[in-house]
Amino acid sequence: MTASPGTVDEIDTPAVLIDLDRVERNIARAQQAADAAGVRLRPHIKTHKLPFFAQKQVEAGAVGITCQKIGEAEVMADAGLTDIFLPYNIVGRQKLDRLRALNDRVILAVTADSTATVEGLAGTFADTARQLKVLVECDTGGGRCGVQSGDEALALARRIDAAPGLVFGGLMTFPAPGKAVEAETWLAAARDLLAAHGLPCETVSSGGTPDMWRKPAQGVVTEYRPGTYIYMDRYQIAKGAATLEDCAATVLATVVSRPTPTRAILDAGSKALTADTLGLADYGELIGEPEARIVALSEEHGKVELLPESKLKVGDRVRVLPDHICPVINLYDQVYLVSGDRVVDILPVAARGRLS
Repeated sequence: MTASPGTVDEIDTPAVLIDLDRVERNIARAQQAADAAGVRLRPHIKTHKLPFFAQKQVEAGAVGITCQKIGEAEVMADAGLTDIFLPYNIVGRQKLDRLRALNDRVILAVTADSTATVEGLAGTFADTARQLKVLVECDTGGGRCGVQSGDEALALARRIDAAPGLVFGGLMTFPAPGKAVEAETWLAAARDLLAAHGLPCETVSSGGTPDMWRKPAQGVVTEYRPGTYIYMDRYQIAKGAATLEDCAATVLATVVSRPTPTRAILDAGSKALTADTLGLADYGELIGEPEARIVALSEEHGKVELLPESKLKVGDRVRVLPDHICPVINLYDQVYLVSGDRVVDILPVAARGRLS
């Protein structure tokens, strides 16, 4: 058995490094911001996928966690997390059976945006002693899932409220980046409409790291679900939500070729760095290498454009800051927790690949 590396220099590449000191600062800062804004923090684990960090978020003051898929929630429940929100339409017999079993183990809530989804939930939970909380998902401008109007939200909330085994829990949205004010205006009108018809919203849940530092307007949002904040990435820097010093996750890679003065090739391609750029012009940057950008990915090669005066040579090791860290983490079986150049721990990415 190979001994665990004691320093970053002993880690084989490509590998994900997580700066533990920066993570702890990010967790504390987010909790402080939520407390100051008067909203409950319910972090999304889709970024880190680690029970270790989910527990740290709860210990810092989070009311629970958010998972996108049942498989992620099962991993977290197995690790002792007890309050889980699944803001997703759960559809299909196999998933509904798993959801019912999960509801017997933890405090659980889900969302729905159609009567078809609600009917599936109602048919599964009608004869249970433990009701399932269901929130109405609202499309407030993100253009993904969600009811399209306050009237639709009211109709669906009534259906949930009338269904045996279900309890209406409120409203949920994932707003378009930079459109938090518009989302809150939409939610406030819907909340007031539902309240006028005898359906008060216990929870109004929003999310998105780029807008998490602002105080929600109108006092409508009661709960916030950021995910990327724990690690941050180039996209969050571009949106003004983070600085380079906030970014806790990098990919350690090795230069395997320097064929021209302005080009280097890394051993980290699309299987180590996601092709999801979130609209940015390239695939990542090299920390400490001015203007060095990853401009193309094949499966096992990352093509870097360099300044001609760069001293990078074959065998050098670099740290890549990805555009979008969430899908990067899902590519790796394990991550290395580091403090400076010291390896603190190696953790399996327990919820990676849990797509159902």
